[in-house]
Amino acid sequence: MKDMDKLIYVWAGCILLSCCGQRPAADKPAPVTAAIKTSAAPEFNHDSAYTYVARQVAFGPRVPNTPAHKACAAWLAGELERFGAKIYVQETVLTAYNNDRLEAKNIIGSFHPDRSKRVMLFAHWDSRPYSDRDVESNHYKPIDGADDGASGVGVLLEIARQTGLNDAGIGIDIIFFDAEDYGSPEFMSGTKPDTWCLGSQFWAKNPHTPNYRAEYGILLDMVGARNATFYKEAASVYRAAPVVEKVWTTAKNLGYGKFFVNANGGAITDDHLPVMAGRGFPCIDIIHLNPHSPHGFGNHWHTQQDMMDNIDRETLQAVGQTVLEVIYSKK
Repeated sequence: MKDMDKLIYVWAGCILLSCCGQRPAADKPAPVTAAIKTSAAPEFNHDSAYTYVARQVAFGPRVPNTPAHKACAAWLAGELERFGAKIYVQETVLTAYNNDRLEAKNIIGSFHPDRSKRVMLFAHWDSRPYSDRDVESNHYKPIDGADDGASGVGVLLEIARQTGLNDAGIGIDIIFFDAEDYGSPEFMSGTKPDTWCLGSQFWAKNPHTPNYRAEYGILLDMVGARNATFYKEAASVYRAAPVVEKVWTTAKNLGYGKFFVNANGGAITDDHLPVMAGRGFPCIDIIHLNPHSPHGFGNHWHTQQDMMDNIDRETLQAVGQTVLEVIYSKK
């Protein structure tokens, strides 16, 4: 995602907070705070989610038109099917900013597709072909995308596993969008904003079922970093304020207020925007924003440092349990 589009414009009166902490030893993961459960939601397993993140990274950078991308796509569809979802794979060829033709796949797992009341959960599964926020010698190296891509998918795979075992009483669609992160690089003169979120742009015009609608949608993007902070993204607040409040209140009640900061962030170009524009239902973006960095995101963003070393089980737990509580809530 491009920082000119995703840059944080802090709203007047916002209180900017950040969390900091020392990195635990690799062989001694930090203890994960237990949630104060308020509904019949199942228990989110952070170890399982962490494993799903690591499995994606093990394929290598998931850049369209690469063997790693093809192998990971097959694995993702297989996991969703194993959890009991009806699988749709949208295969299409998308045009990148430089006119490259991208063999893209949107991967959809639909639980209880016959139910009219539905919730959509989504993330992008591709990784960036450039490290354009890194030193110049690394600009043309693809990133692992452990946080930017794999973390959101890892959380949703664990949610898919849990919802397959524990009926939420509604229909749930989990969508992994492709080609989100193939936008024009920082080092190119003349940026092209519409070259981001290509997979969700395609799906919004061509949903997997005709006239698709959901009660609301939740996008997870960069939700795995240690001490991540999730501010209320401006487009989410403008278009889906009740959903934002429900999610942030739920997180606070669960004891995850240090992650879900009760303050406004800025407007972000991300997959929730084409979904709302094309399908007309409210969506929110849960995304790690760092107001103290020059670009508004984690220091590893769009660099070679976006690796598993940054992924923290406590952050995965906070996001995953919060989303489970929201979708299992009967309110």
